[in-house]
Amino acid sequence: MKLLVIGGTHFVGRTVVGDAVARGHGVTVFHRGPAEPDGFPEVEHLHGDRDGGLDVLRGRSWDAVLDTCGYVPRVVRASAQLLSDAVGRYAFVSTLSVYPDDTPAGADEATPTQRPPLTDDEDVTNETYGPLKVGCEMEAQGAFPGRCLVLRPGYIVGPHDPSDRFTYWVRRAAAGGEMLAPGPPDEALQVVDVRDLAAFTVDHLEAGTSDVFGVAGPAAPFTWADALVSMVETTGAGTGLTWVEERFLQERVRDQDGELPLWDIAYPGLHRFDPSKAIAAGLRHRAFADTVSDTAAWDRDRDRGPLKAGLTPERERDLLDAWLAAETA
Repeated sequence: MKLLVIGGTHFVGRTVVGDAVARGHGVTVFHRGPAEPDGFPEVEHLHGDRDGGLDVLRGRSWDAVLDTCGYVPRVVRASAQLLSDAVGRYAFVSTLSVYPDDTPAGADEATPTQRPPLTDDEDVTNETYGPLKVGCEMEAQGAFPGRCLVLRPGYIVGPHDPSDRFTYWVRRAAAGGEMLAPGPPDEALQVVDVRDLAAFTVDHLEAGTSDVFGVAGPAAPFTWADALVSMVETTGAGTGLTWVEERFLQERVRDQDGELPLWDIAYPGLHRFDPSKAIAAGLRHRAFADTVSDTAAWDRDRDRGPLKAGLTPERERDLLDAWLAAETA
């Protein structure tokens, strides 16, 4: 297979490229920046800007294209229309955020999504992200009718994650001492390892699938207690877990996305998506402990500057002290 990856140098794109190369496919990566991932000498790199700088793609053909970085419908429309006669099928990486915030537990691919944007506002915010992705899906499907694969992952985790949302919890569990654990312990948590998402994506690019899949995991119901206990056990630092009540944290943590990443307590359906369709179509989930250990190993080997997400040690200590004082008052 000749595969074009739009934005294939970071995280999802990088991982899909590695999987496709390992299977013997010919891969071309189209990206804007000069950074090129190590370890893929077989990959062809084309440089350009997908917003108005697509000329380098003209006159070329591929069996499939994977769009990993489409956030604005107008921009996705440009690449999809340009490639519609030159590519066999188009795969678009979307998000479970296409569903409304009040979507109930057990939602699946048949659950109604949000409406696409009703204005030309292209500013990507927490409020516009989902509707913009809906619009992007529609543009890809419109340009490739019957030839479009839409992937809607939840939180993607694992090595090379630039957001540090999952990495924070892994690094903190490996640091020892007493760790703030956001309650309740039985609150649901769904994540998908980037390598499992990549394998599922390449499987269906090879098969020529045209469908929509919500890609979440693990396969069985999973909780914050399951996750943090596994992190502590896997990293082996003997870290203690102090579970702090939801109401206490909501009163004191204003930037929950930044300080307590993945703890989406305000959206009860977000971590309870039904992934059975993707699982029936071949989605395989590796053991959570393997994701933790591989993320920890990658984190140890990289430049360990300040994380982009999570509590600072001082902030965590302040919250724990306040919690213990409230408990004993």
